Amino acid sequence: MTRAAAPALVMSDGQRETLGVLARSRTAPHREVQRARALLLAGDGAANTAIAQSVGATVKTVRAWRERFEDEGLVKFAQVKEGRGRKATIPQAKIDAIVDLTLHSKPPGQTHWSCRSMAQATGVSSSQVQRIWAARGLKPHLVDTFKLSNDPQFETKLVDVVGLYLNPPEQAIVLCMDEKSSIQALDRTQPSLPMKKGRAGTMTHDYKRHGTTTLFAALEVATGKVIGQCLPKHRHEEFL
Repeated sequence: MTRAAAPALVMSDGQRETLGVLARSRTAPHREVQRARALLLAGDGAANTAIAQSVGATVKTVRAWRERFEDEGLVKFAQVKEGRGRKATIPQAKIDAIVDLTLHSKPPGQTHWSCRSMAQATGVSSSQVQRIWAARGLKPHLVDTFKLSNDPQFETKLVDVVGLYLNPPEQAIVLCMDEKSSIQALDRTQPSLPMKKGRAGTMTHDYKRHGTTTLFAALEVATGKVIGQCLPKHRHEEFL
């Protein structure tokens, strides 16, 4: 008995647009791109056999994709159904232990954990440690610094400054100014050679000192224009 052709898959304009973006994506997982293309063809009324041949899947898989879309829409599109996909090779208890060590300890004589040191301590491979950290956004080698102000009026001043940037008075010129002192003015003892095909540009290791200079710069907040000037001295008069 011949199976009747499946009717065109009913979908909204928003769902079709979302599937179209995903089907054209160059960065989305291949399985998601493949399924998006199949659903779009199903929405156009293509037969399951033709869809399977077009996207490189089996007819059974195409039917399953259609049924899941009819039941769930795109709500759980990117989720792998329970029991499917690659099985975990590390027990969850081991993963939890690796995460706990990463967050609350340091290896003896070192400032932070590396993939290799964590692998040696827990009995897994370095690549497994890397995947566990990547999945949870853990980067033990990176440290962000911060500084707290002791000024009791810091919050009030902060609000005033940010408010000035975001909503300056009418016809006002708001400048964000800074300075960089002790910039060495150096000159090479020999002319540099330009880059050419098959060779990088070159410069001599030796240089001649010409003292230091100070860069004063200001950013005009409204227009993005940068005003800069180098001066030999670093005093109150030069800053003004």
